[in-house]
Amino acid sequence: MILLGIDIGGSSIKSAPVDTDAGQLTGPAIARPTPKPATPAAVARVVGELATASATSGPVGIGLPSVIKQGRVCTAANIDPSWIGVDAPRLMSDAVRRRCVVLNDADAAGIAELRFGAGRMLTGTVIVLTIGTGIGSAIFIDGVLLPNTEFGHLEIGGVDAELRASGRARIERGLSWADWARALNEFLEHMQRLFWPDAFILCGGVTENYREFGHLLRSAAAIVPGDLRQDAGIVGAALAAAQARL
Repeated sequence: MILLGIDIGGSSIKSAPVDTDAGQLTGPAIARPTPKPATPAAVARVVGELATASATSGPVGIGLPSVIKQGRVCTAANIDPSWIGVDAPRLMSDAVRRRCVVLNDADAAGIAELRFGAGRMLTGTVIVLTIGTGIGSAIFIDGVLLPNTEFGHLEIGGVDAELRASGRARIERGLSWADWARALNEFLEHMQRLFWPDAFILCGGVTENYREFGHLLRSAAAIVPGDLRQDAGIVGAALAAAQARL
């Protein structure tokens, strides 16, 4: 089926129609800047506009950079704090005038990569990291997701990991790719000691430059770039909507 997937990030909101049986976009992604401030009303307005511009029907899947429990937003690291406590599916459904399924954005990306991307043949413990404005995470054990992990907020040296090793941190700190890779390696080492994963899958905007830093990364676990790259969150959101429709 063809369903709309929407990926809400700290910098942009992207949407595209997705063939949920093939795990592929069926049209170009449309991106809009994330409103500043990224309040619930402002973000919902953009989501509504994107949905209206889409020719799809049926439920809409939406990835949000937040822990979401029973539909309620619990964290707001890269969106406005006024999101906390909001019933996200209800807000988005009202904006879109269709049923909406809302999940953590990194979980969405991980679902897509495990089903259709770099994680298709991987077993054991797999950690998907989405690296862009922040660092999102999703952990799978033999393909089963533990939802709502927030590994990007683990403290290393008293500082959130994403403030040291996200794509935005590289730019704000003026780091070369080599210096940034060292910061990311420190994070990967920390994750290795805690979870002993079999593989890391790296997704998000920074992986468009994987050739610049991939060879500099080090871990006892395998490290692979996601096959779906920046589309993973869109595809995974649509897959969540398809599952909810069953």
